[in-house]
Order: sequence, then C-alpha cells, then structure tokens
Amino acid sequence: MDYAVAALVGCFVSLGVYLLLSRSLIRMLLGLVVLGNGVNLLIFTAGRLTRSVAPIVPDGLTQPDGPIANPLPQALILTAIVIGFAMFSFLLVLSFRAYQSLDADNTDTMRVAEPPDAPHPPLSY
Repeated sequence: MDYAVAALVGCFVSLGVYLLLSRSLIRMLLGLVVLGNGVNLLIFTAGRLTRSVAPIVPDGLTQPDGPIANPLPQALILTAIVIGFAMFSFLLVLSFRAYQSLDADNTDTMRVAEPPDAPHPPLSY
C-alpha cells in the first residue's frame, strides 16, 4: 500500500510541477492545488499508514496502553489545507483581476512593464 501511495504522490507532484510551468494562469493555479495535495499526501504517508486508534489517553492513565496514531501529520495536514485554500483563494482573485485589467490569460501577453517595441536590457556589463 505504501508503494501505491508513493506512486500517487509522485504523480501529483509531477502533474503539479507540469501545470505550474505552463503559461496559463488557471493552469498555474490548478498546478499549485495539485502540488499542495501531493505534499499533503507525502506528509500523511511519512506519518505511517497504519490502522491505529485515535491518540486519546483514557482517564487514570498517563499514556495510552496500545498503539496510537501519530497526531502530528494530521495537524500539519490540516494546517496546510487551511493555508493552501487561503492562498488559492487569494491567487484566484489576483488572477481574475489581472485577467480583467489586461484581458489576457497567457503570461507572455501580460507584459505591461516590458512592451514588445521597447529596447532590450543589456545582456552583459
């Protein structure tokens, strides 16, 4: 099962990097989401995939008497999901605003600071 999850993490990360390298803003955003999910799955896999019980200590004991699940990966993933969703929402609004003002989704046509007829910067000093 670990090999299948590792292959799934590899697929998510490679697809996310591929989408991030495209020129369309929407593909970049989707790549960011897919890459984030791949990293979350990697953290979840690093915490071991077992059928352990929840990390709850019963009354009267100072530590659990049996194997428990590691709560650290779950806490990290929950935090990453919240931060990732906030970043996705912010970047979605920024890309929509850029699309409205520049009327373009392709990053090559969004060059306001570098018009096509402007002189090129020096290549060496």
